[in-house]
Amino acid sequence: MRFELTADQEALRETARAFAMEALAPYAAEWDERSHFPVETLREAAALGFAALYVREDVGGSALSRLDAALLFEELSAACTPTAAYLSIHNMVSWMIDTFGDEAQRQRWLPDLCTMRLIASYCLTEPGSGSDAGSLRTSARAEGNSLYRLDGSKAFISGAGASDLYLVMCRTGGEGPAGVSSVLVEKGTPGLTFGKPEKKMGWRSQPTAVVSFDGCRVPVANRLGAEGDGFKIAMRGLDGGRVNIAACSLGAARACLEKATAYLKERRQFGRTLAEFQALQFRLADMATELDAARLMVHRAAASLDAGSPEATLHCAMAKRFATDVGFKVVNEALQLHGGYGYIQDYGVERYLRDCRVHQILEGTNEIMRLIIARKLLAA
Repeated sequence: MRFELTADQEALRETARAFAMEALAPYAAEWDERSHFPVETLREAAALGFAALYVREDVGGSALSRLDAALLFEELSAACTPTAAYLSIHNMVSWMIDTFGDEAQRQRWLPDLCTMRLIASYCLTEPGSGSDAGSLRTSARAEGNSLYRLDGSKAFISGAGASDLYLVMCRTGGEGPAGVSSVLVEKGTPGLTFGKPEKKMGWRSQPTAVVSFDGCRVPVANRLGAEGDGFKIAMRGLDGGRVNIAACSLGAARACLEKATAYLKERRQFGRTLAEFQALQFRLADMATELDAARLMVHRAAASLDAGSPEATLHCAMAKRFATDVGFKVVNEALQLHGGYGYIQDYGVERYLRDCRVHQILEGTNEIMRLIIARKLLAA
């Protein structure tokens, strides 16, 4: 087992860190306040290869590993968590098309997704089915041999209304996971509409809304894989998404740990700096230790995906559960160590707290992660 990064991974991390500090960090608070979706900045990230991390090179992808991606998302999230998280979603869609699409689909969509001339959203969750994704109701009924008619709606969709391409999980067959397929729907398709932007606790710099389909006709040629493959595609995608969102929690927590450490060195009470109080030193020590343990779990999960390990789903669920819980805990502790200043927007910690809280919910709630882990253990 390697704990050292390769020279290429160190270079990737430094490139991501430099981009994050120059293009994300100075603007993150403003984007949050204005609920501004920084599309042009996302395209700058794409120019560095960040929009198609594990897409093959023949269509413009970077052909990197899942571990490479985890390193990158930690760096980007330390500067602007919701922007990093949105890049993860876009990368998921690009990867699904590259992995499960036919050659015509790859050549049609991926060159523009790699540059983010086209921006993608992933549509799985519905108003009535979140954790129970296999019970989704959005339907795709065949009309002749060349069209599907989509009816239904998806909830909490990042990029809704702004994205150009929507990967939609829909029901083409009977009840349960075996009846689910995946289709690509282009913005502007008649019958595709969007709800009003949700007013959210965090992740304000990316739009979130309901996506609705009312007699929305989509070519059968836009289906990824065979009918009935959708649930398998969704679950494969979520393994990687869980590692990425866990890495985003690492970045947010690391940024706040650094802020708290600097604050304790500067702030004076009772004639000495806060850093001289042993009780606060111990809290910093615990924060750093738990964050490092979470990072090791995330990197192991990414390595398991890269190796095609049969334990990959288990490792991804463990890493997502642990790292998103630890990430939020560390950010919350950092806010507490700032005292009243932690509650003030100018110090930045409260924004990280709002942004990383949702990580314990999306890509499968942490309760569902525990269910996956328990099932794997009991099936052994």
